[in-house]
Amino acid sequence: MKIALIGYGKMGKMIEQIALDRGHEIVSIIDIDNQQDFDSPAFASADVAIEFTAPQAAYGNYLKCWAKGVKVVSGSTGWMTEHGNEVRKACSEGKTLFWASNFSIGVAIFSAVNRYLAKIMNQFPQYDVEMEETHHVHKLDHPSGTAITLAEEIVEHIDRKEAWKEDTTDKKYLRVDHIRRGEVPGIHTIRYDSDADLITITHDAHSRKGFALGAVLAAEYTKEHQGLLTISDMFKF
Repeated sequence: MKIALIGYGKMGKMIEQIALDRGHEIVSIIDIDNQQDFDSPAFASADVAIEFTAPQAAYGNYLKCWAKGVKVVSGSTGWMTEHGNEVRKACSEGKTLFWASNFSIGVAIFSAVNRYLAKIMNQFPQYDVEMEETHHVHKLDHPSGTAITLAEEIVEHIDRKEAWKEDTTDKKYLRVDHIRRGEVPGIHTIRYDSDADLITITHDAHSRKGFALGAVLAAEYTKEHQGLLTISDMFKF
């Protein structure tokens, strides 16, 4: 498969190595200093572009890829509120985007457990639920995209929570806290607490390698599929 990389930081370099190890070809690498390469024949030859950039750049990158007939795999977050409707419309009209807030296979499993547990805990109002996410000090946004996805899953299944919110004591909201410490790749913890006991589930990433592998697996899946795709399409949990 021919892959273009958009964003060439630590994650981009790790994705490159894993893609090469799996027998794929990197035909184009686009970073902030060579945006003109979106118009190159090499970029247009890609089957899939893997995009990990800043939230404010993501939607524009999707448009540039689609204009060249290139499918997109993206881990960029923060664009959904402003451009979600446009993306859904484009994907319903033949464009392809595989989007995930987190490409880790372990997180996909954790998300499935989270949804199942939330359905169970909806029956037990004596348990309050809260979430905490921890990441490295270089991560400026909060809460993480993964935390937002997990929080939305909980709110969807627990009737006593209207929405998620940071820094709140109001019990109608799911409280989501964030910690920035050292070089932590990512820890997400969900707690159900009652007067009698505490139930906790945690996903603790050892490195970014799981995220990078998941992105390449998503690209392999995207090459053969079309439309707006997600982790739940690739892993039928």
